[in-house]
Amino acid sequence: MDVLGTTLGLLYLYLEFKENIWMWIVGSVMPVIYIFVLYKAGIYADCGMEVYYFLAGIYGFIVWKFGKKVAGKEIAISYTPRSLKNMLWLVMIVLWMAMGTFLDKCTDSTVPYIDGLSTAMSIVGLWMLSRKYIEQWWVWFVVDAISVGLYIYKGVYGRALLYAIYTGMAIYGYFVWKKKMEKASLCMK
Repeated sequence: MDVLGTTLGLLYLYLEFKENIWMWIVGSVMPVIYIFVLYKAGIYADCGMEVYYFLAGIYGFIVWKFGKKVAGKEIAISYTPRSLKNMLWLVMIVLWMAMGTFLDKCTDSTVPYIDGLSTAMSIVGLWMLSRKYIEQWWVWFVVDAISVGLYIYKGVYGRALLYAIYTGMAIYGYFVWKKKMEKASLCMK
């Protein structure tokens, strides 16, 4: 199951680089597999996060397919509006503390606050991705780097490998999207 999830994760990443809408479908299938893997490993917030990923995959597909369009074109890659940045930080911190506390007090998790942090950041990062905000790549870089250590510690090695690849690819993805954003900006002039 871990190997199948890892394979789908690599496909998802490839489709994300390409801004291909089918990434959202792959992003809805992969979490179903990882719910079982992560629950067995005792990584409960990430396990719950997979339910969010499943629903977010459906949401992202709808937004990219039918969402706000400008002059009949799909949503363009852009910078996160300054007015949203503080709100996103606040949401992430509140989610992190709430999840970490819940996991610490109500489960047998051995990694409650790290699990909660990666999950809170993932919620924010995935929402940013649905809006095609370029900074989502930096959020994923931090989430992925944290997750590598978490998954190695918990013995989920296939997913650790996937997230090690994701960590490096987040930097690459940022520059791919930046180039696309700059090219689109030049075409509009």
